[in-house]
Amino acid sequence: METTSVGIIGMGLMGRMYAKFISQAGYKVNACDTAAKYDALKEEYADWNNIKIYPNGHHVSRASDFIIYSVEAEMITDVVAEYGPSTKQGSVVGGQTSCKAPEIAAFEKFVPEDVDIVSCHSLHGPNVDPKGQPLVLIKHRSSQENFDMVERILSCLGSKHVYLTAKMHDRITADTQAVTHAAFLSMGTAWHANAQFPWEIDRYLGGIENVKINLTLRIYSNKWHVYAGLAILNPSAKNQIRQYAESVTALFKLMLGGHREELVKRVRTAGAAVFKKPVDSLLLQDELLDQFSLGKIPAERQPNNHLSLLAMVDCWWKLGIVPYDHMICSTPLFRLWLGVTEYLFLKPELLDDVLRIAIDDNTFRSDDLEFTFAARGWSDCVSFGNFTGYRDRFVKTQEFFAPRFPEATRVGNEMINTILQKTSTG
Repeated sequence: METTSVGIIGMGLMGRMYAKFISQAGYKVNACDTAAKYDALKEEYADWNNIKIYPNGHHVSRASDFIIYSVEAEMITDVVAEYGPSTKQGSVVGGQTSCKAPEIAAFEKFVPEDVDIVSCHSLHGPNVDPKGQPLVLIKHRSSQENFDMVERILSCLGSKHVYLTAKMHDRITADTQAVTHAAFLSMGTAWHANAQFPWEIDRYLGGIENVKINLTLRIYSNKWHVYAGLAILNPSAKNQIRQYAESVTALFKLMLGGHREELVKRVRTAGAAVFKKPVDSLLLQDELLDQFSLGKIPAERQPNNHLSLLAMVDCWWKLGIVPYDHMICSTPLFRLWLGVTEYLFLKPELLDDVLRIAIDDNTFRSDDLEFTFAARGWSDCVSFGNFTGYRDRFVKTQEFFAPRFPEATRVGNEMINTILQKTSTG
């Protein structure tokens, strides 16, 4: 019988996922959320033998050997300030936030010195099977014995453990997540601004368009704070989101002005820098991508200049990021987004056609204009550190697409599970 007890402060979607796996592995789980949710949670988990719901984090902190803070990144300092001083002597605390700088600072300030700090971060959402996915472990202030205990507990997730410092974690998550999220958020905002459901428009059906639509809806079907914390609290993320907006704007101006030679040179230079290593085979193929459409695929592909993809590679180039360097610490979304950019840039005929369309075809200039506005808007929101503005922008678009979330989630899960077999980190 396992006697180690695990505390979880914050029973949102990720907290619940951790509670489920850890309790099923035989550990006693002490959990809590806000006071307003106490009665409902107690009733919900009444029949779970290994999970006990407490009124607040003071009880959880006093009763547990390893306490995980699974709260919104913007709230981590306040929550640790309230419950951290109650932490049991000799125990271990950690957090599940996507940005470690404020989390570690809060632990160092408010948790007693006789408590160790081992943080973690599952690099996937709550609806993705954690088996084989990256799980970052950060041994910030800990004995080897306590670190081994944390690793033993979290091994029940079946994830691939990645060992980083807090600073390395924040830089890599910015590299692999911040701009990826910004691109999908901008696509959703642009479609919303044009009152478009993209699965009803031929331009957005088939091939890599399926990835764009499914992953955009997947992001908007989640909680806004999941993305806001990473974007606003991580200094590296702010810079990268700003660069993405600048790349989108610069490329759109070249298209609008008809500057063919300059556009081609810039795009090809960026591609050569990002995809400089030989690739044995493309991560994604047409036959695979066409399986996952929310609409009927047209007989002929519609023209698209793929501004969002061209800007992504331009952004990586300008920031000196080689995305393959971080595959061991990548999220499912990032691997799919890398797959579609690679698909475009490593198929010469397709890239040639996209660059021709970018200059010669004005059909979708209004769509590209809205996308440019959207990218700049998200960048401004992040630069100002405006959580309220971020939430409002996110929720408005979320409500617009909400009726299609159940189907998009089903198709998206199938797509991710199928494609990730191809894009496995090995």
